[in-house]
Amino acid sequence: MAVLCCCPTTIIVSGKLSSRIKTVGQLPRINSFKNQKRLITERRNLIVKSIIEDREAIDVKNDNFKPEEEQTEYKVEDTDRLMSRGINAAIVLAAGTVAVTKLLTIDHDYWQGWTLYEILRYAPEHNWVAYEQILKTNPVLAKMAISGIVYSLGDWIAQCYEGKPLFEFDRARVLRSGLVGFTLHGSLSHYYYQFCEALFPFQEWWVVPAKVAFDQTVWSAIWNSIYFTVLGLLRFQSPADIFSEIKTTFWPMLTAGWKLWPLAHLVTYGVIPVDQRLLWVDCIELIWVTILSTYSNEKAEAQASGETNSSSHSGEVCQLFLLSENLS
Repeated sequence: MAVLCCCPTTIIVSGKLSSRIKTVGQLPRINSFKNQKRLITERRNLIVKSIIEDREAIDVKNDNFKPEEEQTEYKVEDTDRLMSRGINAAIVLAAGTVAVTKLLTIDHDYWQGWTLYEILRYAPEHNWVAYEQILKTNPVLAKMAISGIVYSLGDWIAQCYEGKPLFEFDRARVLRSGLVGFTLHGSLSHYYYQFCEALFPFQEWWVVPAKVAFDQTVWSAIWNSIYFTVLGLLRFQSPADIFSEIKTTFWPMLTAGWKLWPLAHLVTYGVIPVDQRLLWVDCIELIWVTILSTYSNEKAEAQASGETNSSSHSGEVCQLFLLSENLS
C-alpha cells in the first residue's frame, strides 16, 4: 500500500517540477533581451548626455579662456568704437557750434552798444528776414539745404529711437538720408508746390481738401518710391531687393502717412503761403523722416540677418538630426 500511495505522489511532484523547469528556462531569455534593450537605451542616453556636456564645457571654456588673438581683436574693436564715438561727437558739436554761431551773429555788424538781451531779442526776427531774402534770391538752394539738414536730423533721431547711444550713430546712414533730402526732396518739393497751385487755381472751399487728397495719394506714392529707391542704390542693393522692399513697404507707409499728414496739410494748403510751405513741412518731416528711416533700415537689416540666421539654424538642425539617426 505504501508503494501504491507513493507512486502517484511522486508522479505529481515530478510534473510540477517539469513545468517550473520550463518556466525558469524561458525567463533568462526574456530577461536577457530586456536587459540588452535597456542597456542600449542607457548607453544612447549616456552618449547624448556626454556630448551635450562636452559642448557646454567647450562653450564655457571658449568664453572664459579666450586666445590672445581674440582678446587682441576685442581690444581693437573697443578702440575703434571709442574712436567712432569721438568722431561722431566732434561732428555733432562742430555742426551745432556753427549753426548756433550763425544764428546768434546775424546782427554782428550792428552789435556796437548792444546788450546781450538786445542781441537775443532781435536774433529770431532778423534771421527770419534773412531767410525770406534768401528765398527771393535763391529759393531752390535754400530749400535743398533745409531738407538736407532735416533729413539728417531725422535719421539721427531714428537711430536714437532704435536704441543706439547718442554718439554711436551710423555716419554713413545719416549721410545717405541727408543726401536724399538735399538733392531730391528740397528741389522736387519746390516745384511740386508750384505745380499743385497751377493744378488747383481756384479759390473755392473744396480746393484745400482736394490738394490734401492729391498730396496723400499721388505725391506720397511717388515720393516714398523715390526715397526707398535712392536709399537702396546708396546701400548698393540689387534692383530685385529694391523692388521687393518697395513692394513690401508701399501700402503700409502710404497708410501710415494718413495718420499724420492730412491734418498737417490742412494748415499747409490753407494757411501757409506757397514760398513758406516747405519750411513748415520740413518741421513736420522730422517726425515723418524718423518713421521712414526706421522702417527702411529695419527691412534692410531684417533681410541681411534673416539670411544668416536661417543658414546657421538649418545647419544646427541637420547636425542634431544626423546625431539622433546615428544613435538610433
